[in-house]
Amino acid sequence: MTAAREQMSPFSCPNGFGVILSRIFAPPALAIRVARLLPALAVAAVCAGAWPAHAEVSLTFGTYSPDKPTAMVAQLRPSLNGVARHMTEILGEEVEIKLQVVRSYEDGIGQIVSGNVDFTRLGPASYVEARQTNPGLDVLAMENKRGAKWFNGIICVREDSDITELSQLRGRSFAFGNERSTLGRFFAQLTLLRAGIRASDLERFEYLGRHDKVGRAVGSGLFDAGALEETTFGKLVAKGVPIRAIATFSNSTRPWVSRAGLAPRVKLALRQALLRLSEPEALEALRFDGFLQGDDSDYDATREAIQENPQFFAQMQ
Repeated sequence: MTAAREQMSPFSCPNGFGVILSRIFAPPALAIRVARLLPALAVAAVCAGAWPAHAEVSLTFGTYSPDKPTAMVAQLRPSLNGVARHMTEILGEEVEIKLQVVRSYEDGIGQIVSGNVDFTRLGPASYVEARQTNPGLDVLAMENKRGAKWFNGIICVREDSDITELSQLRGRSFAFGNERSTLGRFFAQLTLLRAGIRASDLERFEYLGRHDKVGRAVGSGLFDAGALEETTFGKLVAKGVPIRAIATFSNSTRPWVSRAGLAPRVKLALRQALLRLSEPEALEALRFDGFLQGDDSDYDATREAIQENPQFFAQMQ
């Protein structure tokens, strides 16, 4: 699918040119003929390529959302409108950005891998998986979290728990986030593995899907410990959920990624537009602080976490 396309100017050359010629050689008075001749030559020049025709660039942004698609559209539309405005300034051509929302991690990865959308945002683990399938994908920019390209994950326990360090999780229960989550699964399990805790050492574990569910489950005593994002942890504590942190680990922010084969000039303008985005209404909608430059190497730690993940389950029968 080629969503970035060039369109003709509003002039209709093939049929209009015949009308122009008939007017030029018709027999009205000389003054009328001269008046008609000037705009006719202008249109003919556009059709012949002497003047550049107006071009429109249309892009499709894809994303996945576990919530209602309308909620995701409301969140992203101000930001995408801002990106389109900056691209229009950079390219000197009108740019529009459409939005396509799917309901699962798998579909979110599939739409960029197959080229059904022009760019998207992915979790780090999803990006690594997608790029393994299609090496032509390219990091446009990384989300900016308070001036950094990384943010923290937390392993927490109930506030009144006797657990103070990771080694004490042996024989206890643990709540992870989504089974395909970079922070809620891969980095959390890598952190446990490096502390000497494998899946077989846990009394039980489950994937609860969302970070807030993990925090609330630990706070209510359903699990002895769990992994969640630092910001969510702080919000839950502020609401009175009785949890405390016993370990912290880092995770790269999300990449915004272009499809393979996107026109180089469009890709460059898109990257520049993301880095320029600073309008308060757009950043408020994004719920982070704009974009920073990034590339594929920023996700080497994510690759390592994924590659080592089988070791976490190595001794399970």
